[in-house]
Amino acid sequence: MTKKLFTKKYSLHFNLQNFLRRKQVVVNSILLFTLAFYLTSLPITFANQPATKIPNVQFAPNPEKLIEKGEQLYQSGNFSQAVIVLQAAVRTYKLQKDNIYQAAALSNLALVYQQLGLLQEAENAINTSLNLLGWDVKDQKLKVNHQNSEPLEVLAQTFDIQAGLQLSVGQSEVSLTTSQRAEKLWQQLGNGDRVTYSRINQAQALRVSGFYRRALDTLQAVNKQLQTQPDSPMKVAGLRSLGNALQLAGDFEQSQQVLQQSINIAQNLKLPQDISIGEFSLGNTKRAAGDFASAIAHYQKAAEVAPTPFTKIQAQINQLSLLLETEKTADAKVLVPIIRSQLANLPLNHSSLYASIHFARTIKNLGGNQDIAQILAKTVQQAQTLGDRQAESYALGSLGEVYEQTQQWNEAQKLTQKALLIAQEIDASDIAYLWQWQLGRLLRAKGDITAAIAFYDAAVATLQSLRSDLVAVNRDVQFNFRDRVEPIYRQSVELLLQEKGENKPDLDKARKRIETLQLAELDNFFREACLNNQFVVLDRVVDQDNPHTAIFYPIILENQLAVILKLPNKPLIYKNNVVSRQQVEQVVMQLRKDIVQPEKTKKVKELSEQLYNWLIQPIADELKTSGVNTLVFIPDGLLRNIPMAVLYDGKEYLIEKYALALSPGLQLFTPQPLTKTNFNALAGGLSEIPKNEKFAPLPNVKNELNKIQKLGVRTTTLLNDQFISTILEKTINEQPYRIVHLATHGKFSSKATETFILAYDKRIYVGELDTLLKSRSEKRSEPVELLVLSACETASGDNRATLGLAGVAIKAGARSTLASLWNINDDSTAFFISEFYSQLTTGKTTKSEALRQAQIKMLKSDNYSRPAQWAPYVLVGNWL
Repeated sequence: MTKKLFTKKYSLHFNLQNFLRRKQVVVNSILLFTLAFYLTSLPITFANQPATKIPNVQFAPNPEKLIEKGEQLYQSGNFSQAVIVLQAAVRTYKLQKDNIYQAAALSNLALVYQQLGLLQEAENAINTSLNLLGWDVKDQKLKVNHQNSEPLEVLAQTFDIQAGLQLSVGQSEVSLTTSQRAEKLWQQLGNGDRVTYSRINQAQALRVSGFYRRALDTLQAVNKQLQTQPDSPMKVAGLRSLGNALQLAGDFEQSQQVLQQSINIAQNLKLPQDISIGEFSLGNTKRAAGDFASAIAHYQKAAEVAPTPFTKIQAQINQLSLLLETEKTADAKVLVPIIRSQLANLPLNHSSLYASIHFARTIKNLGGNQDIAQILAKTVQQAQTLGDRQAESYALGSLGEVYEQTQQWNEAQKLTQKALLIAQEIDASDIAYLWQWQLGRLLRAKGDITAAIAFYDAAVATLQSLRSDLVAVNRDVQFNFRDRVEPIYRQSVELLLQEKGENKPDLDKARKRIETLQLAELDNFFREACLNNQFVVLDRVVDQDNPHTAIFYPIILENQLAVILKLPNKPLIYKNNVVSRQQVEQVVMQLRKDIVQPEKTKKVKELSEQLYNWLIQPIADELKTSGVNTLVFIPDGLLRNIPMAVLYDGKEYLIEKYALALSPGLQLFTPQPLTKTNFNALAGGLSEIPKNEKFAPLPNVKNELNKIQKLGVRTTTLLNDQFISTILEKTINEQPYRIVHLATHGKFSSKATETFILAYDKRIYVGELDTLLKSRSEKRSEPVELLVLSACETASGDNRATLGLAGVAIKAGARSTLASLWNINDDSTAFFISEFYSQLTTGKTTKSEALRQAQIKMLKSDNYSRPAQWAPYVLVGNWL
């Protein structure tokens, strides 16, 4: 069970003006819950007026007045007083034996409990409400047949509220079932608006559960429904909810369009609160898309038009954090006192606690640790007053981090241990890992390496248990993967390699730890846990079947470049160079920049030789005496951006000595060599570029595809207007193609939404590639042995773009993927492809050796000898 931090966002609508009309449809008696969305920052509370002091209402005779007052208090953020009022309403309805309105009041009460972080109380209120309405909570069925629509409407809305509560505590599959139950009731009642909301709830639950494609399909259908509805406040909220969900799904372009439509309608209807919230959501989408200037502008707009203090301060805090992230420190310092003064006037509730914590954590790098400590210490006391243990844990841990910064290790450790204990008691794993990591850092600073490793191990284990939630739900982690997740793994490996004693350091644990990071990076790339297939461990492949293959694990750490080498049937070998991460990355980035410029061959050799001396030279003797002829690299960090083939020993390139391949991790699809008997290929490509695209023509594609066929590969060819997504999907199901060769433009990016392959009718994005290529598995049991992408390239200026290449390799479900790291001219590609298939069709060589021979042929030629021309090709996955 997980609880989200800084991330709950509720879109609520109230329609209680006519509540005093006693027999009006009961739909008006519930605070209409639409959906819990997990975005960055704080919970939104919709406040229309300031908090009001409540008289003694224990025996108030008019429960309708109490509900009205409870709504006002809820809107103003005064949740503690709202609880008192709504509890009184529940008691009064109970005395009146009015089960329907008592159930409605309990559902309202559950919403308030949820905002206070009292999740067990919220669940109890929901269950009591359901029982009053005749729903059997244990058997999950309706025990009575209601004769009119009133109880069914309350029941449907209670299900909507329950679904949001279940989603907020990590029960995504249960939440999906509850939302589906609500949808059926709304359909029965003929309420199309509420059907739409229930479907949006379902899409979010699907997304959290990892059903990415189903979630997107549901959202697309919802969008069509919303477009047919007349403009109304409900449509505004529905579009906003849809835009938020699309942002979570990574579809930033459509998210922006839908959110802007929501804002436009809100402006026409003169709904300032909805305008403000829409601008805030649009700022979040722009931020996620990397358009920081626009995001700041939207946050400013949200704050300017906000009619309530909570929405205003939330937008300002997000603006502040982004100003600091983009190093606009002067602008940030102007905003700090404005936010600080407003925080003091907020009513005490779950939202105001997190506003204070988020503000304190945001300004921690501006200095003023004493002020920050005072804010957090006060927040701890307020959280204890409210009984909000989750907020108490977060405030305590954040205060411990302040003491860590001032090197007050003992005090920091006490606070962090207390924060961790609370997080574990309430099963808040998504903050527990932060405190485990923090304790690891503190113990490391105190010199207790063994204890520090234990806490790092615990943090990694917690992250693993949260794998799906982190990528699909927790936007705070999603936004800050490089700051809040990646360092845990790297610091952990650094500690493991420092261990002394018998059988230390534990090299196997160290390399598995860095692999776990690489899997987490891919999960973060796809926004879903993506590697769930059955794989074979590389060590077993090498030890049992490939005695001439070595596995190479370079690891970039803060103050060293570590190398772990696996030779067949031998213990792991560890070498390291004392060189800083900045030095390594500087050399790699310069090499990547220079290698594509043909006139810089001399400079490329100098940089390549430096990398060779760091990576290969320390274990060159072991490699030579082992008799291996193939190196499989599992490259780390920026090392993925350069081909290992180009490493230079002063006389020869590495490709001249060894066949080379890359692997995304320590495991791969069961390796199997290609044989002449299963040489059949589906070849597609574009020599003509669609009019709406700006890529350069590829005139040699037709020649490239013809050469493959002439070399004896049985080929089905889809060229130009035949190379469209629907024909590709249909054709791939017709035969058990073992090779899929795509000669077309494409881009590998660090964002899944910008990683695609170009077809004649559209861009096929990496998520669709998964669906398209794996659709064959429904009819064909044979996997694709080799996927060739002969004209794709990594996005320029994107240091993590090769995540896209690894992502395509995994999503395609192919045993091996051959691709290029940068764009090469059309004729050299045709030459390379011809040589590669010529080697492959002999049936006497591995895919990695075929690649090696083709590259050497280019290297030795007069026309293609520069690294820019022969080096970009890499083989990912099975090298046999």
